[in-house]
This record gives sequence, C-alpha cells and structure tokens, in this order.
Amino acid sequence: MDRLAGKIALVTGGGAGIGEAIATRFAAEGAQVLVNDLSKPAAERVAHAVGGVPFIADVSDSAAVGRMFEEVAERFGRLDVLVNNAGIAGHENDPDAATLFTSLALQQAQELATEGKVRTHTDRTVNTTDEDWLRMIAVHLHGTFFCTREALKIMGPQLSGAIVNMGSIMGTTGGGGAPAYCAAKGGVLALTRSLARELASRGIRVNAIAPGWIETAMTAPLAPLRGLLEMQTPLGRMGGPDDIAWAAVYLASDEAGFVTGQVLSPNGGWYMSQ
Repeated sequence: MDRLAGKIALVTGGGAGIGEAIATRFAAEGAQVLVNDLSKPAAERVAHAVGGVPFIADVSDSAAVGRMFEEVAERFGRLDVLVNNAGIAGHENDPDAATLFTSLALQQAQELATEGKVRTHTDRTVNTTDEDWLRMIAVHLHGTFFCTREALKIMGPQLSGAIVNMGSIMGTTGGGGAPAYCAAKGGVLALTRSLARELASRGIRVNAIAPGWIETAMTAPLAPLRGLLEMQTPLGRMGGPDDIAWAAVYLASDEAGFVTGQVLSPNGGWYMSQ
C-alpha cells in the first residue's frame, strides 16, 4: 500500500475513466494526487474522493498548461510523477459518428464471413475535417508535449521523476476508420522513446501504456462491437480501467527503476509483439 509513498503525482484527464482509476490507485499507494481535468466538477469530485487537489486546465492550451504547472511548483515545490492521460475519442459531440462506425464495422465483418470480401467501405479518412484532425492531435499529442515540457521545469532540477504517457493499441497496430486517433497515439509513442533517451541523464524515466479495448464512457458507443472484440481477445474479455491503473502504478514506482522508453500494453492478448 505504499509503493508511491511520499510522491507528488499529477494525472491529466483524471476526472473519469482510466484517469480516475489511476488517481484512485495512486492515492491508495500513498501518493499525493493532483487531479487535472477540463471539467471542474469532475476534477473536484475525484480529487475529493482521493484526498487530492483539483487542477482545471485544457491540456491542448499551452498557456493554460503553463499556469497549471506554475501553481504546482508554487504549492508543492516538486513533482515526482506525471501521467499524460487526457484524451478524446472524437465522437464526444457526434454520437451519430460512433453509431455509423460500429454499424459499418459489423457490416464489414458479416460480409467477410459470408462472402469472403468486404463491399462496404468506411471512407473515414476522406471525410475527416481539418477541425476533427487538428483537435485530436491537439489533445493527445500537443497536450502530452505541453504537459511534459512544463513538468520538466520542475523535474529537471530535481534530477528525478517518472512520466507515463497514454498510448493505445491503435498507435501500435493502427486501426481502420480512426486515422487521427491512430496518428495521435502513434506520435505519443514516438515522443515517449525520444524523451526517454533525452532525459535518462537527468534520472527521469519516460514510458507509455498502450491499452487494449477498455470499458469506459469513451468506448461505450462501441457496445454493439463488444462480442466481436471479445472474440478477438485471447483472454476473452474487455479490460477495465483498473487493468490500466495497475500498469501506471508499476511504471510510476521505484519498482520500474530500470524501465524507460518502453510501451506496456495491457490488452488481453488482442495484439502481441516481441
């Protein structure tokens, strides 16, 4: 229960889903948790539940991120762990898009099973707007960079720290119908490796988590695909936020002292690499 005892940890996107689970586990392991979220009620709710401190900021806004980390430095004087978890799926304000995606995926699976070829096409890339593309990259990739850059102003002089970036199996395998999301997550994984090499001399470790299919509000619109996804997963189920939170605890703890530049992928076997 004390794997993170005495550590100051900031979790972005900590107001729900995986971020909330990470904040909860970190607090249970002894960390002082700083809960960031774009939603003030969500950040305050989780912070209250874990005995932490809420920080409200849009991670895609570099100025807002700068102010947030200035406050962290002023109030706490140090930062031991940063979890860059904030993210979007892209269908938050367009439920019809999620419904269309799932129906097309099911139709393609049926065509492949019965006819041996796919006749229905998603055409997601050609229909992705500039706004959709830029917002996805801004939240996931820009947000990870902005938060890391500001965190290093605190961690650098300490000559210590652990950064955990949230990737995805969509950033390792790619996924049809989600070009912006895959590009953003792939960028996060490449950024992780670059940072790990750069920051090793300062004693700062940087790793990533690439979750598989996890049951959260973000993936709820994919419910019609659940049976198909579970059949594709060797362990036979979708994951839960806690499956990712425990991975974050490990990477943030001293137990992972010889681990940097790595991608840990709790995905039930859906994707396997070396």
